[in-house]
Amino acid sequence: MKWLLWLLGLFAAAVAVTVAAHNPGYVQFAYPPYKAEMSLTLFVVLMLALVVLSYMSLSMVVAAVRLPEFVRNFRKTRAEEKERAAMMEALTAYFEGRYAAAEKAAERAMAAGEKSGLGAIIAARSAHELRDFDKRDAYLADAERNSVGESTMRLMAKAEFMLDQRNPQSALHALRELDDTGVHKHIGALGLELKAQQQAQNWDAVLEVTARLEKRKALDSLVARQMQQLAWQEKLRDAALDLDGLRRLWKTIPTEFRRRAKLAAIAAQGFGRLGDCRSAQQLLTDSLNEQWDSELVALYGECGSDNNTAQIDQAERWLKDHTDDAGLLLTLGKLCLHQGLWGKARSYLDASLSLQPSSAAYIALSQLAEKLGNHEQALAYFRKTIQADMATSGKKV
Repeated sequence: MKWLLWLLGLFAAAVAVTVAAHNPGYVQFAYPPYKAEMSLTLFVVLMLALVVLSYMSLSMVVAAVRLPEFVRNFRKTRAEEKERAAMMEALTAYFEGRYAAAEKAAERAMAAGEKSGLGAIIAARSAHELRDFDKRDAYLADAERNSVGESTMRLMAKAEFMLDQRNPQSALHALRELDDTGVHKHIGALGLELKAQQQAQNWDAVLEVTARLEKRKALDSLVARQMQQLAWQEKLRDAALDLDGLRRLWKTIPTEFRRRAKLAAIAAQGFGRLGDCRSAQQLLTDSLNEQWDSELVALYGECGSDNNTAQIDQAERWLKDHTDDAGLLLTLGKLCLHQGLWGKARSYLDASLSLQPSSAAYIALSQLAEKLGNHEQALAYFRKTIQADMATSGKKV
């Protein structure tokens, strides 16, 4: 299109020159006593030449005036190009795992005038991966001094660094500082807070943050339940030194978790150590009726009273549905031993050993032999206890 316009302009100029050449007109300049004449065609040509020269002169003056600004913009553009190239190199090297190269490229980006703070953060992360913590902290300080805008990147990086060094309090301080800036806690920050609260053993906070992450669909429901269960387990262990505190805590645990074998086992052991065997038996009964667990039933016989008849009756009802459960048979043997039912105790313990040899069953049989006055047999069972322990240790190794 552009060449067509030039062609049309050229033809128009040729026509105009042809017409002007045959024009008999002239131009006269008079300034008494002087007078000058020239053809109209020459006058038009001179006027056009004057306009062109004036335009060219004006353009040169404008270019000269704008030259310093052009030089500044040119230098700025070159610096920005160098900065972008260095940042791209730093990011590429960092995600490729070449941390030394990433750190050097990030330093070049900062030297080229990078002000967003990204260069300093990449350098700090690279130095952290290289375990050069002094340089890492220096880069973070540089990001705090020189970066333009908000400080989310710096505080998130600092929290990650502190968690990696098992310093949860410093990580939580960085996250609180992020909160103070007015930035709403996003999923990444909540994930870091969850790890920090776990490291700091702030189990109430772990439960709260886990619920928030699950609500925002950032945590799978199964994973969330596992984390919540671990938190409740640790809270139970912490509360196992005070009977009233343990009772209050057990009531606050959701039913979904109270029926789980691991929590029931920890709580039962806690109640048993604190002398509240009735609570231990009740929660074990509830949990086993809800969901059977062979390891959990073994705890049922650990905490007894002077009269274990009710426990024996309950365990024998379970035995109708779980005839081949070695743990249940062991529990029945212990309960009968404690109640003085020597024959039933021997029968249940032998049945447990026939299904699964265990040191606990041999210890119970050794105690039974002692009560019956058979010291040699008690010693023999004690030796078998040692052998069973050694065999179990060998399997674990």
